[in-house]
Amino acid sequence: MFRLDNKTAVITGGGSGIGRAMSVLFAKQGATVHIIELSEENAKSTVEEIVAAGGTATAHSCNVANQQQVVDTIAKIDKVDILINNAGIAHIGKADTTPEADFDRVMAVNVKGAYNCIFAAVPKLRTQGGVIVNMASIGSNVGIADRFVYSTTKGAIKAMTMSVARDYIKEGIRCNSISPARVHTPFVDGFLKNNYAGKEAEMFEKLSQSQPIGRMAEPQEIATLALYLCSSEASFITGCDYPIDGGFTTLNN
Repeated sequence: MFRLDNKTAVITGGGSGIGRAMSVLFAKQGATVHIIELSEENAKSTVEEIVAAGGTATAHSCNVANQQQVVDTIAKIDKVDILINNAGIAHIGKADTTPEADFDRVMAVNVKGAYNCIFAAVPKLRTQGGVIVNMASIGSNVGIADRFVYSTTKGAIKAMTMSVARDYIKEGIRCNSISPARVHTPFVDGFLKNNYAGKEAEMFEKLSQSQPIGRMAEPQEIATLALYLCSSEASFITGCDYPIDGGFTTLNN
């Protein structure tokens, strides 16, 4: 079950965190993986891990916010069966503390980046049908303090997912989104180091306990859900958002 043999997967932000976990798992399950990543070093590191395990992967240095770069990059890939829009950046701030430049930057990566990839990939996906998975967030379903523009982008991703699912259902393209709560990635460790120096362990525990299940998710857990949604076993699923949040959205009352 959940094999991806003879499938080609394009994964943005596949150089670290959730994207890396997806890239490694998809390759393990038989997919040829193409990693689109701003950090060429991170992308190559993931490729090396995949190749060492006997898989097939290629790294592409690309800024997803630049449509021409995205179009040129995806044009180099023979076919696309799976597109994972995972690349994204975070931001801390409320509406009145978010500078316009920061708002534009986060929107450009998180929203326009996903649009750019869908724009470039749909002509290839429609030739044989395929799957798009967009990374949303619990921030698209509930209010999270000091995450104004980040939550705004993830709300847009969720709406984008439903629109794409509707528009391309007759062309054999399925589109779903995943909405994680906090996931223990290098970003979290860096955030704690930069903002809570000397109190990293204390804050890590506090963030962990904000999920009723009592911990953060691991990247592999998100990757496993993505694998299911991209497999033939999920062929009846489209236009859905999947919270994977340790009870955050339903039990934090």
